[in-house]
Amino acid sequence: MIRQFVRRTDHVVVNVDKLTYAASEDALEEARRHPRHVLLVADIADAAAMRAAFAAHAPDAVMHLAAESHVDRSIDGPGEFIRTNVVGSFTLLEAAREYWAALPPARRAAFRFHHVSTDEVFGALGPADPPFTETTAYDPRSPYSASKAASDHLARAWFHTYGLPTLVSNTTNNYGPWQFPEKLIPLVTLNALEGKPLPVYGDGSNQRDWLHVEDHAAALVAVLERGEPGGTYAIGARQPRSNLEVVHAICDALDARRPDPAGPRRRLIHFVTDRPGHDFRYEIDPARTVAALGLAPARDFATGLAQTVEWYLEHRSWWEGVRAARYGGQRLGVATR
Repeated sequence: MIRQFVRRTDHVVVNVDKLTYAASEDALEEARRHPRHVLLVADIADAAAMRAAFAAHAPDAVMHLAAESHVDRSIDGPGEFIRTNVVGSFTLLEAAREYWAALPPARRAAFRFHHVSTDEVFGALGPADPPFTETTAYDPRSPYSASKAASDHLARAWFHTYGLPTLVSNTTNNYGPWQFPEKLIPLVTLNALEGKPLPVYGDGSNQRDWLHVEDHAAALVAVLERGEPGGTYAIGARQPRSNLEVVHAICDALDARRPDPAGPRRRLIHFVTDRPGHDFRYEIDPARTVAALGLAPARDFATGLAQTVEWYLEHRSWWEGVRAARYGGQRLGVATR
């Protein structure tokens, strides 16, 4: 998101980041030392720090992307998800409301608070169900999705109760460069590259709609700049794949680029016991958002995946350093979000 703003706009970006286990300043690329980027190391659940940030930087808009987002971690330790996703969202909304209420009329009217969320708040789809839309009822199934559902409701409540001009967007699985190695696509890519086993939950039939991170970032800019306060925007790629299809595609892409003398990498796949509350299918229908905001179509998944695999091949020093620092060389398991 920050790279998008620095490269394509003239906005100054104040980047509030707690720099937890999944953070990597390397991902900022040229923005890391750009004069229009300010890194503020802080926790969104720290009310005093958030009030100070608003006072010091006087933003015209807030994009709230900070969240704990790994489903498996939410199952093992839900408390941190409630603290960051629920309490943190509340704290940030209150700091924004206090700041917004004191703005001069013109700036007050132009201010926006964009809350970025997930399709997991809508629960699971069956094989024949239509995709999620902006009006799909909420039905979260994991501590992660429940915490994000709560924060969505808070953002909308602050619009209806206080008039704070909030926007909510829900999206599906993202992929692309710089993704933390515990996520499905980088995890399978790295394990397959190294000849390690590729555990897949259940029979691999769970489906996700995959959206390239740069396409998502461009859509988020459009929501912020052209969305209507109080509105909800569904952002998707219309490119669903089963988890097994994704793993097969990664294996094939690596085989084409770095053949393994031991044979095709699909041989490394094995199926493991499914995780608790594993939703079968997510897919978003972005038609309303595309029409309302004039979004360009998302890039083709096959092309985007090939580019992503190539990126990880070219950035081995980065992910090796991340894995060594975070996991001490321990093998990671497969997740789908």
